Amino acid sequence: MTNTDHKQDIRTFLENFISEEDFANEDDIFELGLVSSLMAMQLVLFVEKTLGVRVESEDLNLDNFRSIDRMDAFMQKMSTTAHG
Repeated sequence: MTNTDHKQDIRTFLENFISEEDFANEDDIFELGLVSSLMAMQLVLFVEKTLGVRVESEDLNLDNFRSIDRMDAFMQKMSTTAHG
């Protein structure tokens, strides 16, 4: 099984909501003020739609969504769990 890198998809999604494009994959988008906590729900829906899975309440940890790198790692984990 190959791992899919979702980083570009995540960045494209985020750039639809924020005007700032000058942030690194490891930057905390909440700490930088690029997105609000309300945006977290949009990110959860993005993950669900992209992977075709349901994010369960135990996975609803803001830390999973703080950066492009963390979202990608979370999506890798969710993809492996859903298909393996």
